[in-house]
Amino acid sequence: MSGKLVRLVKVVDNVTTTKVIIPPSKLCCSFQNFLASSSNLLDGSLGNSWDNPDPESNKSLAEKYLQSVEDLIAISNISNDSDQKNIHIDTCSGDACTNTVFNAEVIVRSSGNGTVKTAGFKYLQDYLPNTTEAFTINSIVVSTTTQRGEENLEITLKFPLRRHVKLQCVSWNYNQSNWTDEGCVWGGDSKPDECICNHLTSFAILMSRYPIEIPYMTEITYAGLSASVVSLVISLLIELIVWSKVVKTNTLHLRHTAHVNISLCLLVADCCFLASSQPEIISEIWCRIAALLKHFCYLAMFFWMLSLSTMLLHQAVFLFHKVGKKTYLRFSLVLGYVCPFLIVFITFLTNKGGAQGAYFCLETCWLVYSGLLKGTIYTFILPVGIIVFINLFAMIVVIMKLLDHRIREKSHEKEIQAAKTVLRSVILLTPIFGLPWIFGFATFILDLTAGAVTLAVNYAFVVLNAFQAWSGSMLYKYPHHFCVSYGKI
Repeated sequence: MSGKLVRLVKVVDNVTTTKVIIPPSKLCCSFQNFLASSSNLLDGSLGNSWDNPDPESNKSLAEKYLQSVEDLIAISNISNDSDQKNIHIDTCSGDACTNTVFNAEVIVRSSGNGTVKTAGFKYLQDYLPNTTEAFTINSIVVSTTTQRGEENLEITLKFPLRRHVKLQCVSWNYNQSNWTDEGCVWGGDSKPDECICNHLTSFAILMSRYPIEIPYMTEITYAGLSASVVSLVISLLIELIVWSKVVKTNTLHLRHTAHVNISLCLLVADCCFLASSQPEIISEIWCRIAALLKHFCYLAMFFWMLSLSTMLLHQAVFLFHKVGKKTYLRFSLVLGYVCPFLIVFITFLTNKGGAQGAYFCLETCWLVYSGLLKGTIYTFILPVGIIVFINLFAMIVVIMKLLDHRIREKSHEKEIQAAKTVLRSVILLTPIFGLPWIFGFATFILDLTAGAVTLAVNYAFVVLNAFQAWSGSMLYKYPHHFCVSYGKI
């Protein structure tokens, strides 16, 4: 099959170098036929045939093919209905032309006149030799030709963005048979999905083989989670020892019940996180179990936080309406465990029975992210986002109620006392309501290529959440307050 491929590439090359004479009356039909044949050569089933070099030169067969088809497109009259299965062509004219081929957009700006032709080659990026060690090709190959000349030429290429990796804009150098970034620059933080070039040739985007790493983030995470696990165990032991002395009323019993369940869920989730921190050394089945337990336990933790915030909000707003202990416990158990169980169970079943790549990712032992509102990660993010929003509202209402009786008394001492109340309430309510996870949503939205702001948000999220277990001791320093933080929430 490889010999046939070599002969077909040679035929295309002969046409472009005028070694084959085509009558003008048949030029249009012949071009479409050659374009269709060229498209068929890129079919994925022929991938292994591209490994052999061109026997008549030192160039690879893919490079010879690319140069031949580029020349063929440059000398032919092309309409926008020339698209083939593996080759898309778009043309335009004007001072600022915009062509779209497959998932790439090319904007050409220049002061000249004439038609701008852009071709996109599917699969060709896999056949061209990758001449870089640190990067791999992350886009289709795009070729642009124009009759305007290259004076004052600016070409902007827009490709789908790959998150959290360094990108490099490159063009193919036919003289050296390699990718080069000469004449091309990446759009940077403000335009991360753009490449800007000042010359004509075939373009692509190279992606770093490894995601961007945040310095010392792994060490901070492991240290924080280890401290969290130890603190959670100590907090649960203290709860067990002093339980009979601190749950003298129904209200205190309900609050401490919520605290214990939050701590238990978080302890199991953190242990699973640490146990699956090196997915490459554990089996797929254990990776799936770890992802499943983390999914359920972290969700259960947030639903118990919602139960606690709902109780506090009810007490703050309806001072004289009391809810029975059994009623609240039933409500909390359903909200805290049944709701997350249903979410996890339905997600597990509807994603190929928890299959790798559908429900969880083998590289992280966590849920799958496959694009905006795509992937199982959203069965965690969306419920948590709603809960955090409700808890933020509850915290604001509770603080306002605490301050209500102080606002009426106008004195400097009362104002100072009110400020202390607000500060103490915020310190206590923020972690137990999961509000530091607002930074977690920010890390999900922001790309690590955005620079210092993203790094600061990531550090803030890890530090605020990983080390929160130590604040659990505040329960015993301020026993008259209604909330406590346990662990990484």
